[in-house]
Amino acid sequence: MQLTQTWDKVFEKSQKVDHTKVTFTNRFGITLAADMYIPKGKEGKLPAIAVSGPYGAVKEQSSGLYAQTLAELGYLTIAFDPSFTGESGGQPRYVSSPDINTEDFQAAVDFLYTHPLVDSEKIGILGICGWGGIALNTAAIDTRIKATVASTMYDMTRVSAYGYFDSTTEDQRFQLKQQLNAQRIADNLKGEAQRAGGVVDPLPSDAPFFVKDYYDYYKTKRGYHPRSLNSNDGWNITNSLSWMNAKFLQFTNEIRSAVMIMHGEKAHSCYFSKDAYNNMIANSKYKDNKQLLLIPDAVHTDLYDKPDIIPFEKIDQFFKTYLK
Repeated sequence: MQLTQTWDKVFEKSQKVDHTKVTFTNRFGITLAADMYIPKGKEGKLPAIAVSGPYGAVKEQSSGLYAQTLAELGYLTIAFDPSFTGESGGQPRYVSSPDINTEDFQAAVDFLYTHPLVDSEKIGILGICGWGGIALNTAAIDTRIKATVASTMYDMTRVSAYGYFDSTTEDQRFQLKQQLNAQRIADNLKGEAQRAGGVVDPLPSDAPFFVKDYYDYYKTKRGYHPRSLNSNDGWNITNSLSWMNAKFLQFTNEIRSAVMIMHGEKAHSCYFSKDAYNNMIANSKYKDNKQLLLIPDAVHTDLYDKPDIIPFEKIDQFFKTYLK
């Protein structure tokens, strides 16, 4: 593992926080790399937040911006690369897992819980895009987490199995399974996994808006990073197999800690957050500390990096209320 020590983020370095690289290991033995941000001049133990996402991004992109901004507001934060991606360890590369990625968040909580500068009773997590769904899944299992924010979230198990707006039929899903398993054979014969390709480039003139939205972030100076899967060659083609055969968010209505789900109301993905919130409060005894925040006129990637749209003041208020 080699950690880049020079500043290589897609956002400017804040002079209000101290930054350092850290590592920790999850229970699968995979070493994760993270950027840690500590507010300058703060004394005593601090509330802490672990951040990851978007799905297929790296910590030098959106999650790092969130972590640095929250550190400016007084939190000790880490933005980490998930297993098998970015500067984190794990072989093979460029794969994800419902189980291992949930564990990645729990391992981040392990790290924060034992850190000498952290108040272990004041730990939260924040997940962006696909990691918003992973954050909710983690909150349902990890009772150490006092507050969770899911931003512009995807449920990766749902979209992998059913497609956008649940439009994939059983026959179409079967055909996709056939294609993915044929790819497994091809990968094994070749001795390496074929990559799926990141965000399409060049951008077709007739691309749907959400593809243009992703292109505008991942393929331009705004958000491009050389280690980002979405900015480059993408996941392994067979990556979605484990997500298709799993189901997230089964026990979110049993989450007793606080949760805020936030989404741009004009995002193509907004239905994930609306449904996740409704399912979380359905038949739940723990509704009072749950909230859904819809941001007017915002689209999916607006919540990746636009400080005039990301409601950091409300995020701060939420964490200050429940990290106690």
